[in-house]
Amino acid sequence: MTRPPAKSGSPTKPAKNEAQTVAGRLLAWYDAHARVLPWRAPPGEYADPYAVWLSEIMLQQTTVAAVGPYFRAFLERWPSVGSLAAAPLDDVMRQWAGLGYYSRARNLHACAQVVAGEHGGRFPDTEEGLRSLPGIGPYTAAAIAAIAFGRRATVVDGNVERVVSRLFSIETPLPRAKPDIRAKAETLTPDLRAGDFAQAMMDLGATVCTPKRPSCNRCPIVSFCSGREAGIEETLPRRMARKERPVRRGACFVLTRSDGAMLLRKRPAKGLLGGMMEVPTTPWEEAEIDEAAISLHAPAAAKWQRVPGLVEHTFTHFHLVLTIFVAQANAREAAKAEGVWIAEEDVGGEALPSVMRKVVALARPDAGPLFRQP
Repeated sequence: MTRPPAKSGSPTKPAKNEAQTVAGRLLAWYDAHARVLPWRAPPGEYADPYAVWLSEIMLQQTTVAAVGPYFRAFLERWPSVGSLAAAPLDDVMRQWAGLGYYSRARNLHACAQVVAGEHGGRFPDTEEGLRSLPGIGPYTAAAIAAIAFGRRATVVDGNVERVVSRLFSIETPLPRAKPDIRAKAETLTPDLRAGDFAQAMMDLGATVCTPKRPSCNRCPIVSFCSGREAGIEETLPRRMARKERPVRRGACFVLTRSDGAMLLRKRPAKGLLGGMMEVPTTPWEEAEIDEAAISLHAPAAAKWQRVPGLVEHTFTHFHLVLTIFVAQANAREAAKAEGVWIAEEDVGGEALPSVMRKVVALARPDAGPLFRQP
């Protein structure tokens, strides 16, 4: 790793004893500097598989800071995989609301039911067995196998990609570099304490080998970093230029009754935000909104008023811009409206995704305190 990369762009393979030294230094650093996280066991100990699985599913596309409160709330409500499996899916979706990527919550519930029903409440202890479960892919299977069961498994998340890219001067842009990064990470994974090593790599990337201004002076393996030696560490990992996200537009209808109840409806189980609750909305399309046709999608023939401002929200594959309309239904209109009337004080406890919480916040700024977060 102190050698310069070959001209082909593929760094030379490190000597076995060199890789062992890297692993040893990282583990010693982790013993002294490991982050204290609610789902972790102390260095040298195996963590609860249920806690590792739950945290890894939550951490996909989400930050550690955001996950902490949700993780604690889930454990308090469902302290075992069996209790989670027995919970109604709607309750799980409500508890998940705000974490985003809601297919994860559906897969979480499905996986809990398989573990409880087919595995006696015990997670498989191998990568192969774990990958057979709903919602568990290669990364999550490796993380659980290593951290919870001590298996020699190579765990590669975004932090590890950055560390390995810099350590080996991998200049191929992501995502094309992923196979090479994984192969190089595999050469470093020790036979013993693979779980601690994986978490050490994650912690190094999160706290030292950061995307901008890495603290190389605090890095326990800086002497092995060919990216640092070449002075290109801050440019790694390289990434292919992203395509600009298309913009979709729509309108939402916030309908209330005289008692303050709000009309919500449930989205189809499959598809974007599947199974979540929503404020009635038009289809989300790339064409400009035809305001003359908007009334065709309104849940009631009420006196709709447009709310000043727009709600914007970015999904993985598109950016959404919503126009908001509000109205108060009379008794006849309320009876005909299609959806579910939710009492004002209960709206915050519904499984409303973040974009719909933004909608309600713009339409009903006084309702903000009603939204319960873990």
